[in-house]
Amino acid sequence: MIVRNSLLALLDSQPMYGAQLKAEFEARTGGQWPLNIGQVYTTLGRLERDGLVEGAGTPDADGRIPYRLTDAGRAEVLGWWDQAVPRDVTPRNELAIKLALAVTMPGVDVRAIVSAQRAATLTHLRELNRSKPRRSFGETPPGVGADELVLESLIFADEAELRWLDYVEERLARS
Repeated sequence: MIVRNSLLALLDSQPMYGAQLKAEFEARTGGQWPLNIGQVYTTLGRLERDGLVEGAGTPDADGRIPYRLTDAGRAEVLGWWDQAVPRDVTPRNELAIKLALAVTMPGVDVRAIVSAQRAATLTHLRELNRSKPRRSFGETPPGVGADELVLESLIFADEAELRWLDYVEERLARS
């Protein structure tokens, strides 16, 4: 749903080709979640089938037709902005699943898995922190940037994962 709703939101600003939508999505999310162009066009096809977008004009010299929102598409975007992100469906967490299976399998070194994950998460966290914009002392930060929001979300997620790994290690030590 996130790609679907993101494309609709981007089209609310202006008509765009699939490649433009891909580039805008990646730019506005700080390049953290690249989209496959095939996924963009597949999603646009579904949105068109569902009456949420339509072709806007005639093909250009390269055969590209920009897409634009229909009234139903605009209503869909407005509804998305108004709703909280649902929490009734828990996304799969590969690390949690891996550890849940590891603690039930004989001969699996769960502590080694936790240690390897901690090292990988710390490396990722350092990379994320290095990619943060640097400011001079006393410099007033600019307004909220979309890419900074995404980056901070990833930093918080890594920090939370490290806290959870600490908890897992404590539980393993007690058992």
